[in-house]
Amino acid sequence: MYDKLLLPSMMCADFGHLADDTKALVAAGADGLHLDLMDGTYVPDYGMGLQDIEWLCKNAGVPCDVHMMAMDPGRYVEKFARAGAKVIYVHPEADVHVARTLAAIRDLGVHPGIAINPGTSFETVCTILPLVDYVLVMTVNPGFAGQKWLDFVNPKIERLVAAKQEHGLGYELVVDGNCSPERIAQASAMGVKGFVLGTAGLFGHGDYAESMARLRAL
Repeated sequence: MYDKLLLPSMMCADFGHLADDTKALVAAGADGLHLDLMDGTYVPDYGMGLQDIEWLCKNAGVPCDVHMMAMDPGRYVEKFARAGAKVIYVHPEADVHVARTLAAIRDLGVHPGIAINPGTSFETVCTILPLVDYVLVMTVNPGFAGQKWLDFVNPKIERLVAAKQEHGLGYELVVDGNCSPERIAQASAMGVKGFVLGTAGLFGHGDYAESMARLRAL
């Protein structure tokens, strides 16, 4: 098992050659693929559709997680579980009964996760941490690629690492947003395990295998 999880964000992939790009990313050593669903309401943009997610989950050959940037995600988790998602992230602010939704995700045989926006406090999510297997910390505001890492999120990452250790909780921490080599090194030292890779560290930086080898060695 690697000490890092490297998860290319397929929002940044070449959709004109999606099959080839997916094969290249997996061959380069991707531990999984990160799939963004955006509904145009929770965030002011649109992401992948159900058909895109179904195809990737079926054909990637590595686990796929689905990041639901959508209102009332509990209505849809069964669809993405059936599509083959291995992890489903929901935003607590988008769900009136997030504990029930997380339980439903687990009952479907999928790992439940929460996604925490930059403006969402540790106190907002601390009571539901025992219910999740993954915590996705947004280091940018959700919805768009190419943003800068928000440093005020760092103390929250430290609190999540400390809470996991102090209370023996089983979740893995993943960060999403401007995962450059420098930020990956910084967050790894803080105790983060997973990194969603976009334009800051993978796409547009040449050969995928060489880029991921450099990131894994940090």
